Amino acid sequence: MIFGNYKDRKDIEKLGVTPLPDNAKSDQYYYQIIVFTGQRANSGTQSKINTIDEYWYWLENSFVSNIRAQQWYNGDIPQYLNGFLNDKSNRLIGWATMRQLRVKSELCPNQRVILTCQHSYSFSNEETELFQTGWKNQTIEDEIYSSSILKAFNYTTSDESDTYTYAGEFGTYRGGGYVYEFRGRLSDMKTNLSALHQLDWIDEKTRAVFIQLTLYNPSVQLLMAVTLLAEFLPTGGIYTTARFEPINFYTFTSILQLVCTIFYIFFIIYFIIIEIRLLFKLRLKYFHQFWSIIQLGIIGCSLGSAGVYFWRFQETNRISHLFEQTNGYIYINLQLAVYVNDILTFLLGYCCFFSMIKFVQLFRFNQRVSLFAETLKYCAKELISFSIMFAIVFISFLSLFYLLFVSKLSSCSSLLRTAQMLFEMTLMKFDASEIMGADAFLGPFCFTLFILLVVFVCLSMFFSIIIDSFHHAKDNQKEDQVMLSFMVKKFLRWIGLKKQTQSEIQEERDCRMRSQYFDPIENFPDRMDQLLEALNRIYINQKIELSRLEKAGL
Repeated sequence: MIFGNYKDRKDIEKLGVTPLPDNAKSDQYYYQIIVFTGQRANSGTQSKINTIDEYWYWLENSFVSNIRAQQWYNGDIPQYLNGFLNDKSNRLIGWATMRQLRVKSELCPNQRVILTCQHSYSFSNEETELFQTGWKNQTIEDEIYSSSILKAFNYTTSDESDTYTYAGEFGTYRGGGYVYEFRGRLSDMKTNLSALHQLDWIDEKTRAVFIQLTLYNPSVQLLMAVTLLAEFLPTGGIYTTARFEPINFYTFTSILQLVCTIFYIFFIIYFIIIEIRLLFKLRLKYFHQFWSIIQLGIIGCSLGSAGVYFWRFQETNRISHLFEQTNGYIYINLQLAVYVNDILTFLLGYCCFFSMIKFVQLFRFNQRVSLFAETLKYCAKELISFSIMFAIVFISFLSLFYLLFVSKLSSCSSLLRTAQMLFEMTLMKFDASEIMGADAFLGPFCFTLFILLVVFVCLSMFFSIIIDSFHHAKDNQKEDQVMLSFMVKKFLRWIGLKKQTQSEIQEERDCRMRSQYFDPIENFPDRMDQLLEALNRIYINQKIELSRLEKAGL
């Protein structure tokens, strides 16, 4: 309706609405990313937060206003949308929570000159004490705060808050912490946030602030776990990340999926029986075969997927039971369900990976697949030797670039990111102006040295090994593969699926003519052999007849 009245995208955005091309599941959650990360005009943008005050500004002016349904674009009050977000499409299950993790107070004594704390977060130095408002140990009787604010200064364990360990960019954070719940009216939440801001709920001892909420979209029947993490670095910076993870617990949505799953289970059982027989027959030699390892990978990942699936099924029943009992008016953390779903996705991904490699063996009679496998077989030893040499050269350049540009380039801020940058340079997908701008001499010099030694020398050696092995494999192809290709070609022609080309017809005609042509010179050796054989036979017969006459006395 809105798109029909406002054809211009800018006019639509003036209403605070993000136009979507259709009702696809991905598009609906793109909108949530825009809402919660603040990528709109006239709102605090989370990705540009650098200070604690900017983080509070984003909370009070952008985030908290979007977790409650506001007025429509024409000023009407939303009806029957209790618990929905401001987009009027996604329902908030329970309430959103904001959880803080801190370092111990004794590690950062109060100082008048330097107001920073240089200690990083770890499990051993995490703060778990109970405090009064303002992170004080004594009670202030003159000030009265709500129970939500008082609870925000009391430590909550991971079991009580139903939270789990989370891996961020700069650390791994334990479940639990100091929790504030976004409950009540919008005005009450804004008042509580202002009070927490005044009480310095986030200060120099804060190392991570998690905002977690669970959404449900009834139109597409998807649950989504939202995690907004702000990591407060000891150096004073703030690094923000956002994860939006839709989860669909409906596994079998069609008969075809169920039938394919049943067939897959039967195939896995059959493979298990076959591999057990081979294991007893070959014993330790079984593990020396490459395809045995691939088969074990398929079986292991399939059995692991079955176990994780039942784990996810149990977690789904727990969430469904809570949702049914409370009608969605209780906080349900999907963090464990997300972890279980990720594990299941990883296992299924490895199943597909090993299965695709298995197809190389199943299609080994195909001429091109067999040529590929034989090429890898011929160059295996040379590639291993080359890999050792290449690893030494690559690690040397990795150390060089990391030590020279760690403080100048963000792409060299860690060993992993430096390795990623070097691989991009190897593929010639790297912007050389960035590294050349980091240092006037060392940048171009190191870049040129890397291109010469790695791209021109090492890659040329690699391609030479592959090409030489390819020619060797092509010259030593097995006859059964050529025969199979010939039989398949003849069969396709016989059933009419493949027609002969003009060149093939001419080639068959030439072969037929060559088979009918007899060269007298070529037949001369055979004729001579026949003549000698006839003379030899006459000589033997004459000799036998002569000996018979002598015995008869004639």
